[in-house]
Amino acid sequence: MFALVLLVCAICIVMLTVRAAKGPTAFDRILAVNCIGTVIILGISLHGFALGRPEFVDISILYAVLNFLGTLAILRFYRNSDVSDEDL
Repeated sequence: MFALVLLVCAICIVMLTVRAAKGPTAFDRILAVNCIGTVIILGISLHGFALGRPEFVDISILYAVLNFLGTLAILRFYRNSDVSDEDL
């Protein structure tokens, strides 16, 4: 069961990577990268559950905070720059 869930997560990451590469706008790409981070957080938590190591939850929470702050930083940079969707 654990291997199946990890396989589904891997398939989701591949699909999100394609979405990040083909996204018509920059915001679609940012959303795809944020979703990849969320799936990775889920994978870290699943590994912790499967191995019986509760400290993996702390690692996944830290990664979630970094993912959120990174997304905010990228959006703030995009808002304050002269880059448009046509430049990407």
